[in-house]
Amino acid sequence: MVTGVKLLAFPKITDPRGNLTFVENNNQIPFTIRRVFWTYDVPGGEQRGGHAYKTQHEVIIALSGSFDVVITSGDGAITKYNLNRSYFGLYLPPMTWRHMENFSTNALSLHLSSLKFTPDDYIRSFKAFTNLL
Repeated sequence: MVTGVKLLAFPKITDPRGNLTFVENNNQIPFTIRRVFWTYDVPGGEQRGGHAYKTQHEVIIALSGSFDVVITSGDGAITKYNLNRSYFGLYLPPMTWRHMENFSTNALSLHLSSLKFTPDDYIRSFKAFTNLL
């Protein structure tokens, strides 16, 4: 398992009219949110991600449906996290190699990031990733 990766439980306010969950900077989310993006309409069998960030922190939440977040450590060990509840999020610290797969129909993943989009922060080659470790 990669050090620092952890499943976060968010508040779940239950109500007969429908439930509510929220996140707040530096409370449920262990960093200040600078960017929010989401992925959706992922075709069957496709993967998203396949990279690591040098300095960026991220939380991934399955708002709808389900998918797996696959973490690969520098020695090649793999840990899979199945996200399928909107009141849980997966925290990924910097230098965490990840990809997402096994998307259900209509899956919607929300990503909360500590930095604005910065192409130089991405590590897109696993070999370059392991060299930096």
